[in-house]
Amino acid sequence: MKAITEGMQERKIEILFEDNHLIAINKRCGEIVQGDKTGDRTIGDDVKIYLKDKYQKPGSVFLGVTHRLDRPTSGVLLFARTSKSLARMNELFSTGGEIRKTYWAVADMKPNPPVATLEHWLVRNEKQNKSFASLQEQKESKKASLTYQYIASSDRFHLLEIELHTGRHHQIRAQLAAIGLHIKGDLKYGFPRSNKDGGIHLHARMIRFVHPVTHEPVEISAPVPNDPVWQYFEKTRK
Repeated sequence: MKAITEGMQERKIEILFEDNHLIAINKRCGEIVQGDKTGDRTIGDDVKIYLKDKYQKPGSVFLGVTHRLDRPTSGVLLFARTSKSLARMNELFSTGGEIRKTYWAVADMKPNPPVATLEHWLVRNEKQNKSFASLQEQKESKKASLTYQYIASSDRFHLLEIELHTGRHHQIRAQLAAIGLHIKGDLKYGFPRSNKDGGIHLHARMIRFVHPVTHEPVEISAPVPNDPVWQYFEKTRK
């Protein structure tokens, strides 16, 4: 865990992977990937400070966003350290080739069937900052596909492991809600109560891809947040 200090503020970032081309961190709930209307400091700003300090870089530091995680979501977040690696990672994410993204979600219901592939058409509502899933193609809709697998249950909640086949706005949240499953803490998509930290129990657990420069296989996993529900389910996987 690296402490980043700027002015009177100090925040910590957890580095999961780093080389000359890429850097991955474990994003926490509430951190934003890119600037928005709130004007809040981004996790990218913190990573730039870390790189500038570690390598004593003069001037500005290049850092490219390869993909995004919703603000209330935690887990693996990958950045590019060069324009070359950014272009190649963007191509991987856009085509879906040789890249796998695995998420964990804690839901209020046990899915039936326990394993399934979901395909919907998503329409994004900009005003509500929300996506709506339909089984039929709609005007301005985008196709969304994922595969979920039921993993374990506690006395109140159920753990799903999800493989994304596409990368749409709020995809997991919208598609699970469409089949009657609601992620713990996700008020926007139907869960009745918020989490104390304002986050939701959706975690980018792992990303696997072929390195855009070295061409070696890379697998990066992120520990779950320090939360009783997450800790319970992580123990069931050991």
